[in-house]
This record gives sequence, structure tokens and C-alpha cells, in this order.
Amino acid sequence: MTHYINEQMSGDGQFEPVRFNEFGSIQDALLSDNLQATFILAPLAMNLRERGAPIRIVYLGHRDGTAMMVHKDSDVHTIRDLKGKTIAFPAKFSNQYLILFKALHERGMSMKDVKETFLPPPEMPTVLRQRNGVDAVISGEPIMARTQMDGYGRVLFLTNEVWPEFISCVLAVREDAIENRREEVQALVDGIARSGMWLDSDRDTTLVHRKQAAVFVDQNYYKYDDPKLLEFALTTPPDRVKYTNLTVQRPNFLEIEKYARMAGIFQGKVTFEDYTDSSFVQKGRPLKAWEWEGRK
Repeated sequence: MTHYINEQMSGDGQFEPVRFNEFGSIQDALLSDNLQATFILAPLAMNLRERGAPIRIVYLGHRDGTAMMVHKDSDVHTIRDLKGKTIAFPAKFSNQYLILFKALHERGMSMKDVKETFLPPPEMPTVLRQRNGVDAVISGEPIMARTQMDGYGRVLFLTNEVWPEFISCVLAVREDAIENRREEVQALVDGIARSGMWLDSDRDTTLVHRKQAAVFVDQNYYKYDDPKLLEFALTTPPDRVKYTNLTVQRPNFLEIEKYARMAGIFQGKVTFEDYTDSSFVQKGRPLKAWEWEGRK
């Protein structure tokens, strides 16, 4: 998806990709209008809108894409076994906090049954490997896949096992950009949709596209992860992260609202109509998957 944006940068390109390492900086840039559109965690986007931020969710980034990991030698084998254990989250407003909240609630437990700590996701693998005061870590991919691929992490659960089709990140766009740069926002949404269609088109068969994407990401613009790690996260299993079914759908967000209110990170001062804009996906409007098949 990021490659699609970069492809638009030749000549008078419409988009300038900017990489951030944590969501606090994204939030600040978005509110100060130094950033007009961003991928951001769904609960955080909803909370920002509730606090008056001039943003709308127009599309999704991907579904699922989170794992909870324990050490391979841990005595934790079920979610119930987490009682009394210390769990590291990226932040209280993260998807991961909400996912575990729901998983515990459905088993008659609560966050009071575990010990919470908050860590930047890049630090989680080291802490888990060393078993340094943390019993489990939960974050987005490919960071969790690293612990598994390197042999010391064991999957306790993937997102789709506790919250199928969970919305991981969303595309949030400033309202002034929606009003004044609508064609560009539409092109961005279409590019994300077409890229996702390409990535998922062989998800249940050869996985060639996912393997190509992993190599491309490392060899071209984004040399920050081992391509073997990216391939592992995209293929083990193939539905660990999904890039289709990305339209803004009310039932999905109402479910997030429900658990976010219970967890105290959303008060319900704004509604689905307030924090979303689904007008960039029109029914019956055909889109074809991106036809890029890798570079020779």
C-alpha cells in the first residue's frame, strides 16, 4: 500500500509518505495539520474524534494482524492461565488492550485479573526473550512474529481466534482534506483497495503475492525489516493479516464501541456517523486488483 503511494510521487505526485515510530507523534502531526491522512489504530481514531479532532475514518488499513505471545517455556497455555500474569501492551488506547479486554470478559474475567504494563512494541521481543518481568506480550505484526520465528515465542492466540475480522488500523483523514482534496483522498482509498485485493488474491493458494511483497518492501524503499520476517508474518498462517473487506461497516464499529466503553477508553459522545465517512466506497463501482507482479 505504501508502494502505491510512492508510485504517485513521480512528477507532481499527490502523496508524500511519512514514517512514524509511535502513535503520539502521529496524533500531534494530525491535529496540527502537518499530516492530512494517516493509518492509525481504530480505538485511538474514535477517541480523537470524541475529543474534537477534525478527522473522519474513511477506509480500513487491514484486518487482524495482532498476536499475543508467551515464552516457549511458559506455563500459560490458555487465556484463563493469564490470571495474575504481567502483560505488556503498547498503550491503553491500543487495539491490543481492547482485544484482551474482550477475550477476558468472555471468559468471566477482567483486566483486574492481570497485571498491566506498557512498552513500546519494538522492546517487547527482548523483554519476552529474557523473561524480564513480563509473562506475555501483545502487539501488531511483524513484531510478534519475530519472537515466534526466532524460536523463543509461542502464540497464545491470534486476533481472529478471539475477535474475527477485527479492525486493526484505519485510514483517518482530516475533514478539511476531505472537503478540499476529495479527488486525492479518493485516489488514496482506491490505491489501498487495489493493493489489498492484489495481496489477498492468492492468499488461499500459492501466497506468491505475499512473498513478493515481503521481498519488495525490504529491497526497495523500506529497509527496516528482514524480508524473511515479513514473509513469515504474511504467510504463517495466511490469515494472520488480511487486506480485503476494508470498507467502513457500522456493525464492526458498534462492537468496538461496546468494548471501548466498557474498558473506559470511549465515552460514546460521538456516533458512527460522526467519526466515519463511507462516501469514498460506492456500491457497484468496480475496482480491479493492482497488476504489479514484482520486479525482475
